[in-house]
Amino acid sequence: MRARFAENLRRCRKRIGLSQEEVAVRASIHRTEVGLLERQERLARVDTLIKLAAALEVSPCDLLDGITWEPGYAQRGEFEVSVDRSDD
Repeated sequence: MRARFAENLRRCRKRIGLSQEEVAVRASIHRTEVGLLERQERLARVDTLIKLAAALEVSPCDLLDGITWEPGYAQRGEFEVSVDRSDD
């Protein structure tokens, strides 16, 4: 997931010709944060995702492109009661 987010962030940033520092200023985040995200050393929090999307003038969906979640399925447990046949 980090790799895909990093790729999307880098692609969006380069498409509009901004440096990492320019994106950081526009997003009001520390300049090293953008580098950490692009190097897959950190994963963006929701607030950072929204700030980055606004700074890059894209939808947050563009930064999440190709990242999906496959829900797990759990079965509820239940008790089983065996019938005592010793009285037969």
